[in-house]
Amino acid sequence: MVDKSEKFSWLVRVGYFSRAILYSVLGLIALTSASRIADGTNGIFLAIEDYPAGNAILWLMVIGLTAYALFRFASTFFDIENNGSDAKGWGKRLGHAGSGIGHLALAFSAFKFASDESTGGSSGGASGGGGAQEAASGILSMDFGGIVLGLLGLAFFVTAIFQAKKGITGEFMHRIAGNAPDGTRWIGGAGYLARGVVYAVIGWSLFKAGFMNAGTDQIKTLGDAVASLAGQGFVFTLVAIGLLLFGLFSLVLARYRIIPELDSSKGIPKFRV
Repeated sequence: MVDKSEKFSWLVRVGYFSRAILYSVLGLIALTSASRIADGTNGIFLAIEDYPAGNAILWLMVIGLTAYALFRFASTFFDIENNGSDAKGWGKRLGHAGSGIGHLALAFSAFKFASDESTGGSSGGASGGGGAQEAASGILSMDFGGIVLGLLGLAFFVTAIFQAKKGITGEFMHRIAGNAPDGTRWIGGAGYLARGVVYAVIGWSLFKAGFMNAGTDQIKTLGDAVASLAGQGFVFTLVAIGLLLFGLFSLVLARYRIIPELDSSKGIPKFRV
């Protein structure tokens, strides 16, 4: 009989596999399709929808991205990855919470495309960031909503710094099994650096909307952030390649990531030194 920790592990691996699809497609369309990348996050799901068995892939992504989000929430609230409760530990755990929220939003977007078979998913919104902008408008309508958005932008800036630090130091390798393919460190490093750039763009859009009254229509999601770099020439190309590599890296993680036990009685997770 499969215990709950093994079920949890398989769900997390499906989550990493879904993330691999997401970033691989994002990197590919950024490099090959100006019209699709201009659609922002919607362009990712529209591209997947055009693939053979595209609708089935979208449903897989709904499950996988939701599972990955739950994994990140478990890390935040139950510290299953043993980050600790000091300032540094809580910084990482809050970063995981932000990742959980972001991937849950992506899972919802995938769900809208997967379930909208009659119109081919195209009614998911003309703008890739429509859902995010609607949510931001709701936040701004509340007392201190601008401060909340601005602080969220600062949180993305901090996350961007952590992503870049991972890419430079390779510290992520101690959570990957020792028999992972050669080159994993460099593929992952390039991917984290690219994600750092994208997170900084998202953070700046939230900061401007919250503290500088730039308007919620300027808020960028994952695909929108990449699309906004399209006029930056070589920088855009490097980021696109990095995101494609991050997709390949996520595929490695789907197989070789050390998943902590869900059962707290099993003790501290044994990550590789």
